[in-house]
Amino acid sequence: MNDILPIILSIVAALAVVGGLIPVLLKTRKNITQYPGTRDANDPETPKSAGGTLLEDAPVAPAERTAPAGADLDGLETTDVPDDVAGLETIQVETPLPVAGRLTRLRERLVRSNNVLGKGLLALLSSDKIDENVWDEVEETLLLADLGTEPTMQLVDALRERVKILGTRTPEQVKALLREELIKLVDPAMDRSLNTTRHADRPAVVMVVGVNGVGKTTTVGKLARVLVAEDKDVLLGAADTFRAAAAEQLATWGQRVGVPTVKSDVDGADPASVAYEAVKAGIDQEVDVVMIDTAGRLQNKVGLMDELGKVKRVIEKLAEVDEVLLVLDATTGQNGLNQARVFAEVVNITGIVLTKLDGTAKGGIVVAIQKSLGVPVKLIGLGEGADDLAPFEAEGFVDALLN
Repeated sequence: MNDILPIILSIVAALAVVGGLIPVLLKTRKNITQYPGTRDANDPETPKSAGGTLLEDAPVAPAERTAPAGADLDGLETTDVPDDVAGLETIQVETPLPVAGRLTRLRERLVRSNNVLGKGLLALLSSDKIDENVWDEVEETLLLADLGTEPTMQLVDALRERVKILGTRTPEQVKALLREELIKLVDPAMDRSLNTTRHADRPAVVMVVGVNGVGKTTTVGKLARVLVAEDKDVLLGAADTFRAAAAEQLATWGQRVGVPTVKSDVDGADPASVAYEAVKAGIDQEVDVVMIDTAGRLQNKVGLMDELGKVKRVIEKLAEVDEVLLVLDATTGQNGLNQARVFAEVVNITGIVLTKLDGTAKGGIVVAIQKSLGVPVKLIGLGEGADDLAPFEAEGFVDALLN
């Protein structure tokens, strides 16, 4: 009996220890946002926990993330994960318009807009007499449309030569000449496809960048609708942690089409950490596309631009960034070109999203940006509606300009 007693006491003590640990482990696994031991603490760009919150707005809840074997959970801070978005109204999931339908509607709107560029050029080139004064006006019209000096000279020289060879000019001939030369400038050969195809072991990752006030968050929401209309599973990352209500705005866009959003519940959290958590969640949940919304930043603010570079590098610890889309306001003209140059140096832009193209007098910025950077315009926006974003097509754009 004396030999058995120590054994019994050892078993009871072991059970007491295990019993005390089980509730702690269960609680931690439910709320965990960062696992010690999975990131290099000595790496200054390895993100620390930002209190990330995964908003479960999708119809089916993802599998619960669990700590890796051997993780040290002592001292881990936990973050509550709400079942819905605090402060947001329940929104019925919408069915976005098909891509083809949006493109047709946007083209019609562009045709109906006050198109100074196309109408002005056609009027000038249809004149009874085309002399140096007319060519000077053509040049001025193109420059005012933000076509840029080099493309303007290229287009004027080509038109001069063809008009001289043609001799007679009917309105139909003039329009055909102008159409051909404008299409050459817009360059239909550029690859404007979005790299949003899931890879074998990870989702496609899209970063959206730009200066303040150009509509990045709205563009992310609208692009989510485009991808959902293509039957893709999408997850959004709210890495704009500086603008009040930016995360809630993005989450609302996601809710409308049944797309989950990863955000931080800590004001001013490290945006690189939020982006990291979003991509990690996208990998865990096996989604097709993860889109990261970033904070607006002026291109002449070195510290903020460096931070944007850090966000991209941190994401690349988990997955390659497939698309970096720069959102530009088409009405800003040549200033938009300056913005594009700086952003391209920091994060290697792969495509341009041009918003507010209703004011088509500034439509020449399409050519200027592409000529300067060699980066294609991939998407255009022509309004505030949820489905007012569509793929850019060179011929369709020129046809709309020429009405």
